[in-house]
Amino acid sequence: MSLIIEQSISLYLVLTCIIGGGAAYLMGRSLAINWRPVWHLILATMIMGLALRFFHFALFEGKLLYLHYYITDTLTLLVFALLGYRITRTRQMVTSYHWLYKRTSPLTWTRR
Repeated sequence: MSLIIEQSISLYLVLTCIIGGGAAYLMGRSLAINWRPVWHLILATMIMGLALRFFHFALFEGKLLYLHYYITDTLTLLVFALLGYRITRTRQMVTSYHWLYKRTSPLTWTRR
């Protein structure tokens, strides 16, 4: 076993990145749509990381209370959640305040 990935790379990719990452992306999108601050996203991602650790434990006999696996899973989820949050927030800012802001990339905006 490695220090970052607990069981196998395929399990990490499917459970953590695809299923958990997809849920985290949608959570970040939802928090941005409701104009919540980023600290709500971080707190919700930490809770989602606990749920993901439980899925590793219950479904695939992973270790439940290992801190470095929790941190790895939570940081992966945080990347997806922040991506969903930022893409949605950029779209909100440039459509709601189109006279003030213009999109510079999918993740950023600037003043006109």
